[in-house]
Order: sequence, then C-alpha cells, then structure tokens
Amino acid sequence: MRNVIPVVVQRAASRRRTVLARGLWTGAEVTVTLGLVVLLFVVHQLWWTNREARQGAARQVRALERQWDGGPGRGSGPGGRNVTPATPSSGRAGSPDAGSGPDGRSRSGGGAAGRRSARGPVWDKAYAVIRIPRIGITAPIAQGISKQNVLNKGYVGHYVQTAGPGQAGNFALAGHRNTHGEPFRYINRLRHGDTVTVETDSAVYTYVVDKGIPQTSARDSGVIAAVPRSTVEPQYGYRTPGYYLTLTTCTPEYTSRYRLAVWATLRSMRPR
Repeated sequence: MRNVIPVVVQRAASRRRTVLARGLWTGAEVTVTLGLVVLLFVVHQLWWTNREARQGAARQVRALERQWDGGPGRGSGPGGRNVTPATPSSGRAGSPDAGSGPDGRSRSGGGAAGRRSARGPVWDKAYAVIRIPRIGITAPIAQGISKQNVLNKGYVGHYVQTAGPGQAGNFALAGHRNTHGEPFRYINRLRHGDTVTVETDSAVYTYVVDKGIPQTSARDSGVIAAVPRSTVEPQYGYRTPGYYLTLTTCTPEYTSRYRLAVWATLRSMRPR
C-alpha cells in the first residue's frame, strides 16, 4: 500500500493542474475576445461613425449648393418661405412664422427636401449650411435635433422652437461634440470676434461670436431662449432683445452630462 498511495495522489494533482490550466486558457481567450469586441466598438464609434457622417454631410452641403445655384425661386427664405431678410437694426424681438405651430412644425405638412413653397423647412431635412472658419467646420443645418435623423448624420440641428436664420430672436443650434461627425467638437475654442456664417437659399448671414457659457445643466432652457440667458448661471447671457445665434453641445467630452453654449450676434446679411 505504501507504493500505491503516492501514485494516486500524483494523478489527482496532475488532473487538477490540467483543469486549472484549461480554465486559465479559456479565461484568457474570453478576455482577449472581449477586448477585441470593445476595441472594435471604440474604432466604430470614434472613427467609422465620424468617417461616414462627414462624408454624408459633405455630400448634403454640395447638394444644397447645386440646388441653390441652379434652382428657381430666388428670393425665397429658408426651405422656401418668401420673406424679407431681417436686418440687425430693427432691434425688435421676432415672432413665430405664420405657417408654423408653437413647436416649429409646419402646419401645412411636409414635402421634398428643399422644396420652394410657403411651408418652411421640412422636418429632419437640411435647408442651410453653417461655416465656422476658426475650427474649420462646414456642415448642413437640418430642421429638428433628432439624433437618428439629424445629429448622427453629422448635421447641425435647429431647435425648432427658436428663430430662423437672420430673424429677430435666437437662432439656436445643436451638434455632436464626439462621434458621428462631431461638428461642434471644438466650439469651446471659439473666441470673441470669431465669425460664423449661415447660408440659406436666399441669403448669407454673418454672426460674430460674443459670449458663451462653459458648462451648464442639460435642462438649462435659458441658453436657447429668445433673449439667451442661463437660468442656472444668470451671470451668463443677455438682457435685451436682438439677433442671436446659439451653438450648443455636450460637455465634458465623451459625456452628455452638461451643456456648453456659445453665443453670437448678427453682424450682416447679404442676398445670394
């Protein structure tokens, strides 16, 4: 019996070592696989979505420019409204468009993107182009701020309850800071005096960056009010009516906890 017992113990220990080795190998394989999945997800979010959104946005900008340069109806407003472009000298607060409901939707229904009619911009469709030379951004502006149909396409979204381009009040826009084209990633780098242009089928509006709020609550509706002023940090904003442009995005980067806003005022308008 003295010669048998050690053999049994050795075999049991060997089996335990084999099971342990297999478990460690399987765990390593699972860890590597999960790591690759996470890496692919990160690549998709940080590179592929940007690539696809930027290409799509650039195509949309070119399509709008071709439409404006070759289409009929010169003198109509954004999305086809026949309007007299506002000038910054009147100093009066704007009123909602006659053809829009209180939420900014057209009362007379939708239609093809860019159709020149009295209906106004079509929901989720691009109707203007924004250019920010300081940060090298050219992007289409679409009606609404839907993630799936607007922002994730690399577009800049128009808060429909706010004024239109060049109108009295506050023309408020939103854009991604990270992924999906991230057109507003570097708006924190804008400084007083930088220019932002908004081009529609009838005019080019030039705004000049004036103020901003580096961080506020995502629920701070004051930043996009007709007279923009933070309801969370009241020292940021304006007190008198005017012709404003607001750019909003998430902050800090790669989060959506807070909002960053940049404000600009209308300097000039020229017909296309």
